[in-house]
Amino acid sequence: MTDYEVVIGLETHIQLNTKTKIFCACKADSWDDEPNTNVCPVCTGLPGVLPVLNKAVVEKGVLLAKAMHSDIRMRSFFDRKNYFYPDLPKGYQISQYDLSLASGGYLDLPMPEGYTRRVTITKLHMEEDAGKTKNAGNLRLIDFNRCGVPLVEMVTGPDLRSANEAAQYLIRLRQLLRWLGISEADMEKGHLRCDANVSIRPKGSDQLFTKTEIKNVNSIDNVKNAIEHEVERQIREVEAGNRVYAWTLDWDEEKNELRKMRSKETEADYRYFREPDLLPLDLTQAWLDKILADFPELPLERKARFIFEYKLPEYDADILTGERNLSDYFESAVHLYAGDPKKVSNYLMNDILRMLNESGKTADQLKLTPAFLAEILKMVDAGQINTSTGKSLLEKVETSGKSPKSIVESEGLGLVSDDSAIRTVAEKIVAANPKEVETFRAGKETLIGWFTGQVMREMRGKADPKLATQILLELLKK
Repeated sequence: MTDYEVVIGLETHIQLNTKTKIFCACKADSWDDEPNTNVCPVCTGLPGVLPVLNKAVVEKGVLLAKAMHSDIRMRSFFDRKNYFYPDLPKGYQISQYDLSLASGGYLDLPMPEGYTRRVTITKLHMEEDAGKTKNAGNLRLIDFNRCGVPLVEMVTGPDLRSANEAAQYLIRLRQLLRWLGISEADMEKGHLRCDANVSIRPKGSDQLFTKTEIKNVNSIDNVKNAIEHEVERQIREVEAGNRVYAWTLDWDEEKNELRKMRSKETEADYRYFREPDLLPLDLTQAWLDKILADFPELPLERKARFIFEYKLPEYDADILTGERNLSDYFESAVHLYAGDPKKVSNYLMNDILRMLNESGKTADQLKLTPAFLAEILKMVDAGQINTSTGKSLLEKVETSGKSPKSIVESEGLGLVSDDSAIRTVAEKIVAANPKEVETFRAGKETLIGWFTGQVMREMRGKADPKLATQILLELLKK
């Protein structure tokens, strides 16, 4: 069998998280609305209406273009993409074609295997969404709520070489969209939709076989699974001497299989022409400068800085830059603590992430603020509380919203450093355990940890462990 190389390009439709739709005042996010209740004459294309461009859509599109290293056009145009489909009430979709908001760009994709794949961007444009159809037995139901929802369509070059690379691209894109705050990027709710163009060629050849397009995939795992199925199918067809046709394929998640929907359209089929009801979109440099003034450090750049500046392991840095809120929380705590950044990382990775997962909160919603976490770490370092008390304070602070210091004082959680109090308990422990004393004095000095543990248990964890160990050694070596 010939060895084949897989060639993949992805088309993503990104729903922007604006309050209203792209050309009217209807609510943009209608996921939970009853069908056909979030519509108006503009988004359903009734005669005589005129679209008005939503400024926030342009702002969010500019942020994405900047993040993708694209060239932002100072003048762009809207176009009509003409096709007839039941969920498109106007008979056309307002989109952008040859002179769109931005051109070019790339995303560098670090792969778990250690190499980096540069994925180029061939198209980045704004458009409105169509409606939604649903099969119900012999009926086909139509919901127009999504009509006019603002999208950015972004198309990659044929740069991806495996289903796994395609999945990693979507993971990094989703991270980037949430980081910029321009989309919720939830594939199950249609905030991020992906079509995959898949083809194969013999390794070493520049000649591609015909590509197919996979549609209706609602999760990253399903994108990966669907591509793997299609690659296997194309190889079987080619090996059998059959032709690969330019089909548009539908992914059936329940049956785990692909079905032919229709032959694939070309751009000529859409008969693009300039949208006559909208003026050209002219941007000014002053407006661009204002939008991009607070452009954030991007996740991969911040990850690299965390590794270099804070000496974090790559695993920690990757987790801590997964969400911008968590990343900002970590860095604020590090600056306030002014101690070992790895200690802050350990608390976040082992305790605070669990707290976030259980509560469904984001880091910026915690009552346990970075300042409170820094306060707990400082108290542990100063020997005012022990580590286990410090861990228990995380939940206490989050539940009450009170400062760690006030909780320690009100509940008497501070370490006991009174020599006489600890000595009294230590003498009691030594007197009650003659066999262990004899074993220790016979040379098994590792038992000191056991003795210290007994003192700590007797004093409910409040004894200063260093002082307790010191007193016990004094008593045991008499």
